[in-house]
Amino acid sequence: QVQLVESGGGLVQPGGSLRLSCVASGSNFQVFTMAWYRQTPGQQREYVGFIGTGGTTSYKESVKGRFTISRDNAKNTVWLQMNNLKPEDTAVYYCNAKVVQLEYWGQGTQVTVSS
Repeated sequence: QVQLVESGGGLVQPGGSLRLSCVASGSNFQVFTMAWYRQTPGQQREYVGFIGTGGTTSYKESVKGRFTISRDNAKNTVWLQMNNLKPEDTAVYYCNAKVVQLEYWGQGTQVTVSS
């Protein structure tokens, strides 16, 4: 069993930055592909990006060049650095860990981009 705890959300003005963290409990963090998703009220959860076990990253087109995902396996932590935030980035952001048929979700952290 893996527990994921996100933090770092909050209110930020357009053009600002936030860094979300996701800390995983348990061992073998390095075998998990880690991803970030987001969800707004009434909408389906959408993929933001992922980082593979070897550090390969991929992002949703609308966040490319603004968001960066990184991980530190020694700290069981993955980060989502968000720069040049836009109002449309407002959502609850979720951390996801996946390996083979095992998948885990965090509880989410709210990000609000507003002036």
